[in-house]
Amino acid sequence: MSWIAIGVLVVSGSAAPPPANAQFDYQTGGEYEPPADVTVVARGWFLGEPLDGGYSICYVNAFQTQDDEAGVDRPDERSNWPADLLLWELGDDPNWGGEYLVDISSDTSRAAALAHVEPMIDVCAAKGFDAVEFDNLDSWTRFDGTDLEGDVPFGSPEAVAYAELLVDYTHSLGLAAGQKNTPQLGADVSLHVIEFDFAIAEECGFYDECDAYTDVFGADLIVIEYTAEGFERACATVGDTVSVVLRDLDVTPAGSEAYVYSSC
Repeated sequence: MSWIAIGVLVVSGSAAPPPANAQFDYQTGGEYEPPADVTVVARGWFLGEPLDGGYSICYVNAFQTQDDEAGVDRPDERSNWPADLLLWELGDDPNWGGEYLVDISSDTSRAAALAHVEPMIDVCAAKGFDAVEFDNLDSWTRFDGTDLEGDVPFGSPEAVAYAELLVDYTHSLGLAAGQKNTPQLGADVSLHVIEFDFAIAEECGFYDECDAYTDVFGADLIVIEYTAEGFERACATVGDTVSVVLRDLDVTPAGSEAYVYSSC
C-alpha cells in the first residue's frame, strides 16, 4: 500500500455544520471549479481538496469498499481493506459494482473497521476540510429485495454503534460529521446517540421523504437529486430553507458529456 497518511493536530471545540441553505455542489466524482456563488462543496477524501474560502465536506465511504481502480492504490479500495472485514459471501453491492459491505457485526470488527478508516479522516482534517460525510450508513439494507435479503449479519443497531465510533473520532479532530441518507433513524438516534451535526440526503424529493430529514435536522440538510422529478419536488417542498442540487448519477466533473448541475 503506497498511500501515506498525513499527520494531524487534534483540535478541541464544537464542530459547525455547513451554513444552512448555502449554494452547494456535490463533487465526489471528480473535482472542478464550481459554479458561481457556490460556497459549500463535498469532495472525496483521497484526491479532493477543500474549496478555497468556502465550507468543505470530505466524502469517506466508511461502511462499504470502493471498487478497485486501475493505476490507483488507495486504502478504501476493495483489495486494500483487511480481507477478514469484508462480507465476500454476499458479493458486491447490487447497484454499485465492486463495493463490498464491511463487517460491523461485532465490537471487534467495528473497532478494526474504525482503525482502517481513521487515517482517511486524518487526511480530511490535515487537508483543512470542515466536515466528513460517511457514506452507506444504511448498508444493512443493501440486499433487501434480493435473494440474499436477511443474510447481512448486522442491522441498524450495529450500524449505529459503528457510526458513534466514527463521529466521536471525527469530533475529536474538530470536524463536523454528516449523516448520509438513512431517515429511519430519527432524532433520538441521529442527534442524541450518534450526534451527527447535519445530514446529506440523496433523492429525498424523488422518494418524498425530505420532511423526515428536516424533522430531525431542520435547515442543517443538503439534498442531492438525480432526476428532474425529484429535483422539482425537493425544490417545492424544502428548497426555500435547505440546499438542493440536481446532479448526474455519477457526479461527473464539469465538461463531461454526462455532467448535470442545477440548484434551487
